[in-house]
Amino acid sequence: MADGVKPRLTLAISEYDHVRDLVAGDVVVEGVDLVCLRLPVEEIFFRFTVFREWDVSELSLAKYTNLRAAGDDSLVAVPVFPSRSFRQSAIWIRADGPVDDPGALAGARIGVPEWTQTATVYARGALAEVHGIDLRGVDWVQGGTNEPGRVEPVALTLPEGIALRVAADRSLNDMLVEGDLDAVIAAHPPAAATDGSGRLVRLFTDYRAVEEDYLASTGVFPIMHVLVLKRAIYDEHRWVAMNLVRAFEEAKRRALARAFDANAPAFPIPWAFANAERAQALVGDDPWPYGLDANRATLSTFLRYAYEQGACARLLEPEELFVPEALQRFRI
Repeated sequence: MADGVKPRLTLAISEYDHVRDLVAGDVVVEGVDLVCLRLPVEEIFFRFTVFREWDVSELSLAKYTNLRAAGDDSLVAVPVFPSRSFRQSAIWIRADGPVDDPGALAGARIGVPEWTQTATVYARGALAEVHGIDLRGVDWVQGGTNEPGRVEPVALTLPEGIALRVAADRSLNDMLVEGDLDAVIAAHPPAAATDGSGRLVRLFTDYRAVEEDYLASTGVFPIMHVLVLKRAIYDEHRWVAMNLVRAFEEAKRRALARAFDANAPAFPIPWAFANAERAQALVGDDPWPYGLDANRATLSTFLRYAYEQGACARLLEPEELFVPEALQRFRI
């Protein structure tokens, strides 16, 4: 900070309760004049990946690791994870398909919106590791989930034996409904899964039980998005990185207090606090942990999945993802 003038930084992030107080200005990033942009994640990812329109951004973990593995060091990250989600629930089939029979997807035709969508990396990894699906035997199709024309935004180095073809003129939803695909892996549900028609359903009926079993057996609570900074900002103001971490931690602490409040629930969902307590029992005292140490198993598994699937050009270690200040034991 020169002559007491705070650097003015722009942050793009989606709507989450655990960043609400930071975006509203109730939690401040010490030493920073922060301007927050609240945008849909797809818009954030595209505009930042392609155009670098702001200084600090939420970003797909898969996109960031793809860039790092390819030698692009124009971005740095801190171990703040705005979005996490288990993704066995993101596998969709026709209602007359192999419900609760993941083994039936061996040799199947499976659509993905992007090979480097983080959700698809985790889901493919689980299909291979837990359910024995040989990813090389699948006919992979890339296209828009509900609208045709979606393209892969980063370069791929697919392993030998994995074939990925592009469907430019049809949506994955239509291809699945019409029988030209056997399954779709997508974070956003295909339209025919949510339109009341019942034509598309999840592969796993009791997906929560499947995902809880995956957590129990692997220790993995999937990280979807990570917080990144332009390297030029970090090089000029190294202290900004950990000040951002502290602010995001405080905003999350306030959100968790709301989530566990049984007296006056903050969320319009029955038993919201009970779900929070159940999650805490499964994940730990902090059910949404930041930092490297608490997330090493998840990050190591994701990086292995990404490398094995060709979403990353080389196998990264978790330490390679984050600024050195964040590699110490995470105590804020």
